[in-house]
Amino acid sequence: MKKFQTLGVTVLASAIVLSGCSTKKDAESSAAPAASTDAAATQAPASNGEKVNINFWTPFSGNDGPFMKKIVDKYNKAQDKYTVKMTIQPNGDYYKLLDTAFATKKSVPDVAIMHLDQTPTYISKDLLQPIEAIAKTAGVDQANFPAATVDYSTKDGHWYSIPLDIHPLIMYYNKDLFKAAGIEAPPTNREEFVAAALKLTDASKGVWGAAMPTFWIQNFLFPTVLFQNGGSFLDDKGNIAYNSPAGVEAVTFMRSLTTMKVSPPIVAADGDFNLFQQGKSAMHFNGPWSKDAFDKAKINYGVAPVPQLGTVKQAVFGGSHNFIIPKTTTDTNVLAGVGDFLKYVSDNSIDWAESGQAVASKVVRDSDAFKAMTQQQVEVAKEFDYVQFAPKVLNWGPISDSIWSELANALQGKKDPKKALDDAAAKSTQAMKK
Repeated sequence: MKKFQTLGVTVLASAIVLSGCSTKKDAESSAAPAASTDAAATQAPASNGEKVNINFWTPFSGNDGPFMKKIVDKYNKAQDKYTVKMTIQPNGDYYKLLDTAFATKKSVPDVAIMHLDQTPTYISKDLLQPIEAIAKTAGVDQANFPAATVDYSTKDGHWYSIPLDIHPLIMYYNKDLFKAAGIEAPPTNREEFVAAALKLTDASKGVWGAAMPTFWIQNFLFPTVLFQNGGSFLDDKGNIAYNSPAGVEAVTFMRSLTTMKVSPPIVAADGDFNLFQQGKSAMHFNGPWSKDAFDKAKINYGVAPVPQLGTVKQAVFGGSHNFIIPKTTTDTNVLAGVGDFLKYVSDNSIDWAESGQAVASKVVRDSDAFKAMTQQQVEVAKEFDYVQFAPKVLNWGPISDSIWSELANALQGKKDPKKALDDAAAKSTQAMKK
């Protein structure tokens, strides 16, 4: 999900993520639930001996794709009633392709992955069908998933998406560099983080304590520090609020890492990722999806919750991959198959956890297999208790677009943090009126 915008330059912008990994106006626009859902969910599959085909779309075109394919392959071999045909769409074009399918009513998937922050928009457009009846018939229990994800995709008492995972920002750190610097544990707060970054920086070897991203993963990092400072994207009245003192302080702190010389003054797109992969940066912020790349690079790394870099509380920004069922999926046999598939994933998503993700299913997270996994999955799951998502409003992607370019200006020293956020807020406010 690297660079997928669920809340980011592309997930937050089309949605922050994707993977990586969107939303305005009041997310309470009317959307009539599909009247036939209850009846359809209770039907049995076809009895003519032929398997029922289920078309499944995902945006997992990165390192995470093979892990979902493994789940699908196992499901297809585990039973003889249904065949799930998975189509991996390019993550950067995923929602454009999905929108085109909805608009033309051609090749619309029977079931698809959708980032949680996209669901309010699609629900408001009356493109998704409630899933509670299908879930109940299949034995998929809401209580098996974090309440925050269920609440986010519930409208007027109807539940519209089943979470696969929650992917919050996490911190990777180079164990070899930590050992060489005499640091025994990853930092947990700002003071410890700065002290570690100073100690880990070695200009003679070209090693940075923590390369501060200028572009992507800021779509996760800025909200995290903003939330930790007690701030928010919107105020209680729904007005833009990220240019508050909490937001300005967050940007000022991140920029200060470059003046402390523990981070390069300007980090190109993906530069922070590349430096960590090369062993030239000791601490790196990214999503759980980075695990496979770092494993292949044979880095001796550790994973920890993001330190409390803010001044008020612990918090972390995250996204979530969810299963949705388009309203166009009406065939009773297909709906029965979709329910059966979602039940299988709910009980068997341990293979998705292998990608580095902490799965949403409590049944899987409580299993011995999950608890026996590498440190990453367990550390990611620790953040579930205080994870926060994008605002539950429509078209958040276009509204938030201006944040990331202006934030880059501030982090590169081209604009004062307050000026940059005020300029972004003005553009976001204008976008909300469209």
